[in-house]
Amino acid sequence: MITACFPAQWHPGKSLLLAALLLVLCSAAHAAESSLFRTLPPDTADLSQYRWHSRPVVIFAPSTQDASYLKQMAMLEKAQTALAERDVIVLTDTAPTKQGQLRSQLQPEGFEVVLVGKDGGMKLRDTRPISSEILLSTIDQMPMRKANLD
Repeated sequence: MITACFPAQWHPGKSLLLAALLLVLCSAAHAAESSLFRTLPPDTADLSQYRWHSRPVVIFAPSTQDASYLKQMAMLEKAQTALAERDVIVLTDTAPTKQGQLRSQLQPEGFEVVLVGKDGGMKLRDTRPISSEILLSTIDQMPMRKANLD
């Protein structure tokens, strides 16, 4: 029973409420991870699973506290709606010590952001944060994006 985890002064109704709240928070965290922003698993060798469906933006950083990473993520979070309309998915690798396969292939040094088109080709790569305006403009110039606007 849930109340076994709580002191005697806890009321069973409070325990159930707390358990329900934790379930909601865990579900929300999982939903956030499965939507626009995701962690890039270290065993990912290529982005073929996204081909023809999504435009991955892959962000490499030395840590989640890296200033460029924080700036890039803040810009992308503000543009979530526009990114979602363009089928963008943001994949982050902030753990260089895990030696991810994609990191090994692209060999980023420090912070780096890479835009990949739906065709799987690299469209943009920079060692500085890319503004949402530049990112969206680059996507809007892609043939597949232009075709989807018609």
